[in-house]
Amino acid sequence: MENKIEELQKIIDDSSKIVFFGGAGVSTESGIPDFRSQDGLYSQQWKYPPETIISRSFFDSDPKEFYRFYREKLIIKGVQPNAAHYKLAELEKAGKLLAVVTQNIDGLHQAAGSQKIYELHGSTLRNFCMECGAPYDIDFIANSAGSPDTLPRCTKCGGLVKPDVVLYEEGLDDNVINGAVQAIAAADTLIIGGTSLVVYPAAGLINYFNGNKIVLINKSETAADSKADLVIHDSIGKVFGAIKVN
Repeated sequence: MENKIEELQKIIDDSSKIVFFGGAGVSTESGIPDFRSQDGLYSQQWKYPPETIISRSFFDSDPKEFYRFYREKLIIKGVQPNAAHYKLAELEKAGKLLAVVTQNIDGLHQAAGSQKIYELHGSTLRNFCMECGAPYDIDFIANSAGSPDTLPRCTKCGGLVKPDVVLYEEGLDDNVINGAVQAIAAADTLIIGGTSLVVYPAAGLINYFNGNKIVLINKSETAADSKADLVIHDSIGKVFGAIKVN
């Protein structure tokens, strides 16, 4: 492992246009459960399968059950960024990191200080009225359980307030996708971390990389291991915590 950390350090030292592509594994060390691990949302008992509940058709047909699940499982309070989040922000500040492309919706990259972030699947921190577009924060959704119909209703027009999160059956935002593709295509190093690379179309974005080095950091093997110049099967927080920004 020590040799691999040294190799990663050299790759980072020699790079000036790094892009980080991350998934749920980046946030699990902050206490946010992922969807596919043994302790993830997919392994827990619920009235409906999680992938059904967080689909657009379910949202439209049974919003009360959607928000009951959403408030309990997807709004995680009191979590803080971990070593990986902070190191990425430090790399960006040093002028070595072009952007973070994330599949996560928790806002921890922003909390750590990162500026250029492409949130492929949106964010729980942003919420908008579906009728008038009025913005609301995460607490508004969290506290809506106490409303008469347990739904987050706009205080201006009474419309339903929807999280700015990409649900199953919804398309990704074109501007976000285009920005992420351009960043990845311009990178000299692509670091992929904390993702199983099984969620599409997000996972397919790494195919736009034309640079020098691909680094893959994930606890388990992925289908892209064979494409990487360096593969580290370990905790991403642990790995990034050992890196120095020069």
